[in-house]
Formats: sequence, structure tokens, C-alpha cells
Amino acid sequence: MKSPFSANDLILFTGDSITDCDRERNNSGSLGSGFVGVIARQLWMQFEKLDLVFRNTGISGDRTCDLIERWGRDCIDLQPDWVSILIGVNNTWRRYDTGDPTEPAVFEAETRQLLERVRDQTRARTILCSPFLVHTNPGISAMREDLDPKIAVLHTLALEFDAIWVDFNTAFIEAEKKKAPECWAEDGVHPSAVGHCLMAKVWQETVCA
Repeated sequence: MKSPFSANDLILFTGDSITDCDRERNNSGSLGSGFVGVIARQLWMQFEKLDLVFRNTGISGDRTCDLIERWGRDCIDLQPDWVSILIGVNNTWRRYDTGDPTEPAVFEAETRQLLERVRDQTRARTILCSPFLVHTNPGISAMREDLDPKIAVLHTLALEFDAIWVDFNTAFIEAEKKKAPECWAEDGVHPSAVGHCLMAKVWQETVCA
């Protein structure tokens, strides 16, 4: 594995509960119990001489509109060298659990605003990750109708902004062919420990390719 990083790089992960993963909000060094912590531990070992710094500012339940509200404090002010963003599943979920949808055009505009601020107000390289669903039940599978267009929007924006595209969606689709969906995410949204390890593997293979 080759390193795309430089010494003392700050690698920021942000998004919703999948990134948050029970991190300690009052501890800036807390990375949570999910894929972010797995990645950090592995990269610290792999590139120990680089003294990489990792931050996690994910917040459970967040949508793109919530990221916009906290983008200054939780991204721009930190002046990271890398920003890894995983967002979108709650934009879909709120359509089904509270009747509060995010139309694709709004989702695109809000995500574009985030990416423009990273481009214009930091020197960071952006890593844009695809949200995903694991087909554990018909209700979760039905949400694909809303999520898939959002994934397409994100992929298009990744190309436009020269962001690294980490395709978690395809990774979980392929994983479901090998083991039962519940192995990867019992509720179809929040990954299991094995699911988080899969995410860490895909992220590193993509970013460090």
C-alpha cells in the first residue's frame, strides 16, 4: 500500500451516525467505534513515520442541511489536509420515517455548497463516499428508489470536483452475495463490526491505490 499522505497530515472524517459511531463529543481525539477508528489504527501502523492526525466530526442523524450549518466549525476551521464525507442516507430515511424528503436537486445544491467551501476555503483533498443500504427487509429495499438518485448525484459531483470516489454502495452489494445481509448491517443502515471493517478496507484500497 502506497501513501498519498504527507507528514502530519490532518485527515478529517465527517457525516452522520455511520461516521460518528458513538464518538465522545467532548474529546477531539475520539474516533468512535466504527470504520474511522479502524482506518486510523491501520494507517498509523502502516505509515507510522508520517505522524498522521485523525479527526471525526460525524453526528448521528445528520443530513446535508445539517452539515451546512456546522461546516465552518467542524470542517473549515480545522483546515484539514483531507476531508472524507459520508452523507445521504438520512436524507433518504427522513422521507420514509417522518415524511420529510430531500429532492435530488436540493441534495445536489447542498452537497455542492459543502464541496465548494472545501475547495475555496481549505487546501484539502476531498474524499466523497457513497451512502448505501443493505437489503435486510422489503422496507429497506424500497428506500433504494430514493437513495440511488442521490448516489448518482454524489458520483457526478465527485467527478466535477476531482474528489476521490469511495464506492461503499457497490462494496455492500457485492458483500451481500457472499454472506447474509444481516451480517453486514442488521438494520440495513448501520454496519456491524464486520461491515465497518469492510468499509475501512474499501476506503483504504481506494484512497491509497
